[in-house]
Amino acid sequence: MDVQELYAAKLTSADAAAEQVRSDSHVAMGMAVAEPPALLAALARRVEAGSLTGMRLWYFHSMAHAAQSVLRRDLLGRVRPHCMFLSSVERSLMKADPSASEEMIDFVPTAFSASPQLLREEIALDTCVTMVSPMGKHGYFTFGTANDYTSVAARAARRLIVEVNPLMPRVFGESPLHISEVDAVIEHRSPLIEVGEHAAAPEDEAIAEIVAGMIDDGACLQMGIGNLPIEVCKRLTSRKDLGIHTELLTPSFAGLMQCGAVTNRHKATFPGRSVFTFAMGDTAFYDWLDDNQAVYSLPVDVVNDPRHIAKNDNVVSVNATLQVDLSGACNSEHMLGHQYSGSGGQLDFVRGANASKGGISIIACRSTARDGAVSRIVPKLEGPVTTPRNDVHWIVTEFGAANLRGKSLRERAEAMIGLAHPRFRDELAKAL
Repeated sequence: MDVQELYAAKLTSADAAAEQVRSDSHVAMGMAVAEPPALLAALARRVEAGSLTGMRLWYFHSMAHAAQSVLRRDLLGRVRPHCMFLSSVERSLMKADPSASEEMIDFVPTAFSASPQLLREEIALDTCVTMVSPMGKHGYFTFGTANDYTSVAARAARRLIVEVNPLMPRVFGESPLHISEVDAVIEHRSPLIEVGEHAAAPEDEAIAEIVAGMIDDGACLQMGIGNLPIEVCKRLTSRKDLGIHTELLTPSFAGLMQCGAVTNRHKATFPGRSVFTFAMGDTAFYDWLDDNQAVYSLPVDVVNDPRHIAKNDNVVSVNATLQVDLSGACNSEHMLGHQYSGSGGQLDFVRGANASKGGISIIACRSTARDGAVSRIVPKLEGPVTTPRNDVHWIVTEFGAANLRGKSLRERAEAMIGLAHPRFRDELAKAL
């Protein structure tokens, strides 16, 4: 059949597509910008009406569309979220009703890189729903901003339903999706979720100065989201021949590509292209991403595989944490007695950078929290270990940088005390 005829045969409404989802089944949804709003709203209507029950929803990093539909507080219970990375959506739900938080959200500890295998081999996925870019003349969609686990879940699920949004950028890379692989198509034009910049605190600017000073010409970069990566990138515009191999692609990275600081010339994998697995930014960034052959999207089990990361020389990985103990172990996901986010891809890139020839991994945080009332440098972590002390390389706060590699426990503790805020140093010294 001609691809246009096949497309027309599978085209339906959001409500009709949602009718195909079975009760008591496992459903994976596209994450972040790729949340499909019309499909999720249709599923929520079925749950509300009582015709869809026991839906177990698998995902990383939810955003506004899910919050307004399948993750509404009044639907939880009938919808069972299996969340592998908490965002502000889940935190708001848990904060509003702390006593019922464990009943509302099932948090599943999983490395980002392991999520494709989990969804492919361990979970009997009935349906995958996600947003895609429009179909090309040869019958291919792209996963747009979200290759991550979605491209794997799409093929592992018994049924795939896609929401075609003309504003979703067409992104080059692995896992192009053919119309023959899709069970149902709906069309819905909606503005893509935007993630803007916030004013940086003085501590972030101080940390950014230190981190930027550790990045030389020719480095291959990975950074997370937030004020710190933005500030670091602002300070790298004069660098030469930088490369990008990152979990998350952002407008800050796009800016480095546009100004010529990033050429990807020295990368061993996909030379000349910036590699990523998901993207978030603003409208201008999504327009830049569309049909841009300078970027390349791959599934997260490839992008975040430490063995693949380490094929590139001079990898510099920059990630944030919530708490560091005196041995250098990092808790980057648990705060105030509750799960705050997830492990994500932090340890993947720490290990990948450590194994890279000339590579360094940097974990950064402000020295204090709660307006200076609490030290982030602590004798003992209050939550799980996200990055073990054996793997930690550099720790940076606004008070400096410490290379913990090869240091004894006492030497590490002394170095960490030097990175703590001065008013907490005597107290920390007593814990030695």
